[in-house]
Amino acid sequence: MSELDFTRVAIAAREAAGRVADLVRETPVDYSYRFSAETNAAVYCKLENLQYTGSFKLRGAANRIATLTPEQLKAGCVAASSGNHGAAVAYAMAKLGITGVIFVPEQTSGAKVDAIRSYGGDVRFFGTDGLDTELHAREYADEHGMFYLSPYNDPEVIAGQGTCGIEIAASMPQLETLYVAVGGGGLVSGVASVLKSTNPDIRIVGCQPEASAVMAHSVEAGRIVDEESRPTLSDGTAGGIEQGSITFDLCRTLVDEFVLVSEAEIAAAMRQFIDFEHQLIEGAAGVALAGMLKQKDRLAGRTVVVLICGGNVSRDTLKRIL
Repeated sequence: MSELDFTRVAIAAREAAGRVADLVRETPVDYSYRFSAETNAAVYCKLENLQYTGSFKLRGAANRIATLTPEQLKAGCVAASSGNHGAAVAYAMAKLGITGVIFVPEQTSGAKVDAIRSYGGDVRFFGTDGLDTELHAREYADEHGMFYLSPYNDPEVIAGQGTCGIEIAASMPQLETLYVAVGGGGLVSGVASVLKSTNPDIRIVGCQPEASAVMAHSVEAGRIVDEESRPTLSDGTAGGIEQGSITFDLCRTLVDEFVLVSEAEIAAAMRQFIDFEHQLIEGAAGVALAGMLKQKDRLAGRTVVVLICGGNVSRDTLKRIL
């Protein structure tokens, strides 16, 4: 993947920013006194947990739907999601007056299913791994002549996620290191494309749970690997990666390092954020925070942003981690 390729993603993200301005919220980048003191660094949190629908996923979904043809809009959309992408698609479809179907894995949290339904989404369950759900959703879309809206394997979705990077770059020109949770790679591909195009020296650290680290293992292997994911607090990043996904080469190029974190480290990071910042975050956001805390001894004097990708956590999960 050449520099020109991610530069094009960055350009597309800037186009997307104008397209989705009325559908998404510009979220704050807040300084954290407590995490800064713990790391001897200047730590800021990009608060996508405050985004409409409670996660960054709205950016990609809104941009993709906004680029569909009139024929595609009339036919409707099909999405596959562990929850956040589904809620984002349902919200965007409701705003733009179109219909669709959203497939979720059978173990998806009730809170996320309820969120999708609250935005008018038609939720259907299939499979126990996110990749199985994605493949089924694609087949359903093909059979019914509908548009399949991928959670990550789509240039316009990646460009939409990149709008988060535009906001970070504008408010944090001094940024040196970004910590971001990685699942299928759409968020890190979009955000890192924007940040690296403005300053190639910015260090991008991709964070994954040990229980489901498919992208990290794929990058290490030099190919997309097929491996089973174990249960994890980070349901938003769990599951396999579609073969041929465009995010794989982008991650190989843009992510400087992957860090894997345990379930105990994710839970501890979530507790600290709730205690320190007095806001809710979900497991995927806890992964990014846990990755930063795992490397805190190497961050002294640096300016760091942790991308808090979502806040959709169920009461049952909260009870377990607290």
